[in-house]
Amino acid sequence: MQFKLHTSFDTLEPLAPAWNELVVAGVTNAPFLRYEYLSTWWSTRGGGEWPEAELAVVTASENDLLIGIAPLFLVDARLLLLGSIEISDYLDLIVRPEHHAGFVSGLLEWLDRTYPQPWSLLDWVNLPENSPTLTALKAASVKCGWITAEEIYQPSPFIPLPGDFDTYLNSIDKKQRHEIRRKMRRAAESGRGVRWYIVADESQLDAEMDAFLALMAHDPEKDKFLTEVMRSQMKAAVHVAFRAGYLQLAFLEVDGEKACAYLNFDYDNKIWVYNSGLDRRFMDLSVGWVLLGYLLEWANQHKRAEFDFLRGDEDYKYKFGGQKRYVMRVTVHRS
Repeated sequence: MQFKLHTSFDTLEPLAPAWNELVVAGVTNAPFLRYEYLSTWWSTRGGGEWPEAELAVVTASENDLLIGIAPLFLVDARLLLLGSIEISDYLDLIVRPEHHAGFVSGLLEWLDRTYPQPWSLLDWVNLPENSPTLTALKAASVKCGWITAEEIYQPSPFIPLPGDFDTYLNSIDKKQRHEIRRKMRRAAESGRGVRWYIVADESQLDAEMDAFLALMAHDPEKDKFLTEVMRSQMKAAVHVAFRAGYLQLAFLEVDGEKACAYLNFDYDNKIWVYNSGLDRRFMDLSVGWVLLGYLLEWANQHKRAEFDFLRGDEDYKYKFGGQKRYVMRVTVHRS
């Protein structure tokens, strides 16, 4: 393998189609690894999370064929995965399974002998618990005489979908099943013009995102999170996801007002629940549960295989039938 360092997305842009093809064929196929997502993430340094970061993407090729990508950046002598930490729920190396072990071994050797900047630690978060990177990184690190550590970073619950809404409901706790049905029925019969929709027109996307961010800001913690640079990051990420065909921005309206919204990705036959917001004036209609119910009904009708709640152990995820799954953190101390 021939390894090459990229310190600007200018040299990576010609690789965008091959990059995304490699994501689809790779060990982890997630929207957070796609070229358009990570290049947008880098343009704002993760919504302002890493203002002093230096890009350190390493590509590997054989016979001019892109084999693997290590999407990295350097800060304080640490090499982290692009997307770290706060706003990208699944991260990994981008490489096909058959090339994975060789790529990891070659990458560590290249980082040790060739990477021009001083570094002392690999600190990789949000690796899926079933990623082969966890095992391969440990094996390659042992060969280098380096010290590795691995820990559960956060839960990431998900719902496997059967393709039928009633079948899904019958699979969860009886009490919760009745609550979901009751709340959806009560909203529909309230006489308050309850309706929901998925945004389908990019010309309306900026206005719809302003409305979404306003709903998010009803939560004091989310309002604090939504700095100007973070707002610009989210808007840019939404536009590139829309153009790539995997955005699902959904609103529930009551009496003609936006009461609740979910920002999801509809990618790889799964729904990835990225963020949400609601107006507490409409809590009497349980608008959060109602819109989530509609989205789960839609996902079953459209034969999506999974409903991924992404990181966080909020109680409602388990009430809707979420099953436990985790993302991991692995560190490698270079000796």
